[in-house]
Amino acid sequence: MEFIIAGNKVKMPKEISVSIQTLDSGSSGRNANGDMVRDILAKKTKIDAKWGPLNTSEVSLILRAIDGAFFDIRYFDPQEGGLITKSFYCGDRSIPVYSWNNKFSTMMWQGLSVPFIEK
Repeated sequence: MEFIIAGNKVKMPKEISVSIQTLDSGSSGRNANGDMVRDILAKKTKIDAKWGPLNTSEVSLILRAIDGAFFDIRYFDPQEGGLITKSFYCGDRSIPVYSWNNKFSTMMWQGLSVPFIEK
C-alpha cells in the first residue's frame, strides 16, 4: 500500500477514514408533494488521516508536502477499489509530541492528524 502526497511517498498513516460527500445545490429540497428533489453538484472525498510515531524528518516531509493551497494525493479509494490520485487541500493539522531525548536532541511525534478535503 502506498500514500503519496505531492509526489512524495510518505509513511503510511496508522488510521485512514474515507468519507464521500454529496454536494447539493440550494434548490434541492422537498417539493409540494413531500418528495425529495435533488440537484447534485458534485461528489467529493474527504480523507481523515492519522499517523503513528514519526521522526522529525518524516513529519516535516508530510507538513511541507501539504503546505500549498492544493496538492495531489495517491491513495487506495474504497469506491474505486484501487489506487487513484485526486487533488486535495488540508484542514487544521495537529502534531502532538511523543518524546524528547535531551541526550541526542531528537524529537518523536505521535498522532499527526490531518483532514484532507477534495478540491
